[in-house]
Amino acid sequence: MMMVIFIFFLVVDKSGETIHEALARECIEEIGKQVEIGELLHIREYIGKNHEHASFDFEVHQVEYYFVCILETLEKEYEMPTNPDSHQVGVEWIDINNLKEYRIYPKELRKYISKYIMNERSPIYLGDIN
Repeated sequence: MMMVIFIFFLVVDKSGETIHEALARECIEEIGKQVEIGELLHIREYIGKNHEHASFDFEVHQVEYYFVCILETLEKEYEMPTNPDSHQVGVEWIDINNLKEYRIYPKELRKYISKYIMNERSPIYLGDIN
């Protein structure tokens, strides 16, 4: 059985890394797993002043890249991330069929992941969605 994951965090460029190098590093740092990086699924912009958190995100404008990734090992053991985000409280693996039961941001992304699972086409560039 192949396990597919969708990366839900912004890949930050450090010291001239490519996006793939940064993504591989971020997965080790934030989920404690090595991954095989697949296709670029979506690009999403977040312009804070346009969304519900505008009062504290007004100046934020970020571009996020969403890749399909496959875990290199299927071990069920939890491995501690090497450098989690300061506000990260854990890592949770969920059944893709239960995706709509979880609070995921951007909320609109659930629709596009469901389309991907059903082999339906979606745009790569999603724009400023939340």
